[in-house]
Amino acid sequence: MHIMKEKNRHMTYLKIDNNKGYYRIEETTEDWVELDQISKDDLLKLLKKATTEEFGMNEYDNELLQNPAHNIIYKNIYGKFTELLNNKTRFQDSVNLMYKSAIDKYTIELNEE
Repeated sequence: MHIMKEKNRHMTYLKIDNNKGYYRIEETTEDWVELDQISKDDLLKLLKKATTEEFGMNEYDNELLQNPAHNIIYKNIYGKFTELLNNKTRFQDSVNLMYKSAIDKYTIELNEE
């Protein structure tokens, strides 16, 4: 299982089971949807979860995904999400640095009032 960040709590949103890929949007449900049913909106919801929560997914394994469509979809999603998650801290630091002067300026102004 591929898990980003080392915390006690993570939720798996992508998994491989019975030679197929599955995803879920809600962590409170065990309703998994076959990966070939994923929509653009579902991808955006998963993207939001990956950037704001502890996000887990089964590691891509060509041998475990015998369904050709699921194999292609899972491989691509897994690759993109892995890249995003590996760079998540760098992206957050870059954004924080970009807005640091404005945050500092307005924090000082609010403290003076």
